[in-house]
Amino acid sequence: MPQSGNLSALTALSPESVVLVFSNAPDELLAKRIAHHVVEEGLVACANLGAPSLSMYMWQGQLEGANEVPMTFKTTVRRVEALIERITELHPYEVPEVLVVPVVAGLDTYVRWVQDETAATPTSED
Repeated sequence: MPQSGNLSALTALSPESVVLVFSNAPDELLAKRIAHHVVEEGLVACANLGAPSLSMYMWQGQLEGANEVPMTFKTTVRRVEALIERITELHPYEVPEVLVVPVVAGLDTYVRWVQDETAATPTSED
């Protein structure tokens, strides 16, 4: 099972706290596939895919540049670890970007919707 990373900072938050999870995919097709799976599996309430953009980064001592599709996921602390594991299962990168950012405020009805959508795990056909 993939390592989900350092999530110790999340222990200060309630399992129902809403967070944003950011990642990138190497192309739109894979971004759609990842989004489809994680929404259908109840790991996130919503996935937003942005327009492809150029990412510049150092990788193994070399400057790299690649077009990537940004992905933003709305979920709860309770689902973060499973979401990270699922992203890394579906992602081709050795080290995919996965960043978790707490939501400090939001429209109450939207926050409750995110919490409700991620409360139960639907059955998956995968």
